[in-house]
Amino acid sequence: MSFEVFEKLEAKVQQAIDTITLLQMEIEELKEQNNTLSQEVQNASSNRETLVRENEQLKEEQHVWQDRLRALLGKMEEV
Repeated sequence: MSFEVFEKLEAKVQQAIDTITLLQMEIEELKEQNNTLSQEVQNASSNRETLVRENEQLKEEQHVWQDRLRALLGKMEEV
């Protein structure tokens, strides 16, 4: 009878080991996913910063063109 109990205990221990192994593999996969997603977030942030700078530059260019156009329109009205 104690042999049967030992076999059951051994089976439960093996099941626990298998579960732990699977969980460790899942943790490693999640760590890799996390690293990949962190990299993607960092790239997106960098792209966003680039787009914000480009947008500011384009706004400045637009203001320059608007000022030049107003100046030209003002000269045309004087004529």
